[in-house]
Amino acid sequence: MLVDEFDYDLPEELIAQHPCEPRDASRLLVLERNGQKINHRHFYDLPEFLQTGDLLVFNDTKVIPARLFGIKAGSGGKVEVFLLNRLTGNTWEVLVKPGKKVRPGTVVVFSDELQCEVLSTTDFGGRIVRFSFQGIFEEILDRLGEMPLPPYIKERLSDQERYQTVYARKRGAAAAPTAGLHFTHSLLEQIKLKGVQIVFVTLHVGLGTFRPVQVHDISEHSMHREYYNISEQAACQISEAKQAGRRVIAVGTTSVRTLETAAAEDGRITSCSGWTNIFIYPGYRFKMVDAMITNFHLPKSTLLMLISAFAGKDAVLKAYRAAVSERYRFFSFGDAMLIL
Repeated sequence: MLVDEFDYDLPEELIAQHPCEPRDASRLLVLERNGQKINHRHFYDLPEFLQTGDLLVFNDTKVIPARLFGIKAGSGGKVEVFLLNRLTGNTWEVLVKPGKKVRPGTVVVFSDELQCEVLSTTDFGGRIVRFSFQGIFEEILDRLGEMPLPPYIKERLSDQERYQTVYARKRGAAAAPTAGLHFTHSLLEQIKLKGVQIVFVTLHVGLGTFRPVQVHDISEHSMHREYYNISEQAACQISEAKQAGRRVIAVGTTSVRTLETAAAEDGRITSCSGWTNIFIYPGYRFKMVDAMITNFHLPKSTLLMLISAFAGKDAVLKAYRAAVSERYRFFSFGDAMLIL
């Protein structure tokens, strides 16, 4: 299957530059896989499409201010360090700019209280670095770091919390699980009152979100690994719902990837954690997910391939054409889809 099969035309003005206010006022395209019916609604209408007994699975990762700016010790050259994954203790996997000039052994100074040494390079062109600091690393990062908004967002975000979900609690992501940005505390309460279960898993969004598919044949693409965790309580709730025939609805592609990584062939999940590089594209057989909530994704992206695997490529591209025609807002701060 070729990457060009997942392309579509998108006017630049439809790329959302700021989040919708309030969160749940964004639009919602509902795509029914059986019959390929398309319905245009708003996100606050979501409870109408949920049933008593459904299980909604959210990703509770929290975005860290992952972009740091420093200078090379000695030369004074400017360096940008983008945090991806914490490996062990003070050792991180990062991206650096300019990459060619930041070799192993380089020391980057961010302030009097924080610096890092480059230890090695990675297969994806990144670096492994070890931080040294005076104080508490997370507090220093909150002071010095910037929120890592995607490059297609040109406007400055006035409220940094708008790039976090209202239920974000476990620090470690380099990007937000954007399907969750539409939920408000009030909407979550409405959903619970309808008898819908809510459960949280964790996947710290990393390099895979930013890395384009650079091969012609998508089967040759390699995903970057990301850390995930499913607690014992969450695993029990998910397995019970699946075994009982209740719908498991994933909120966002990160929740989808977490569930499908951990699910056994019989639809059971056990408590687990680790690293996943699962790449879901058409031909994949889903073991756990019955429906999903997602945003509109970039052309030729792995996320567009994932939802095409779930709903069918032709149906998805038809829905995207309808969204463009109806002037939906696209990408991280854009509108949402519910695929049933």
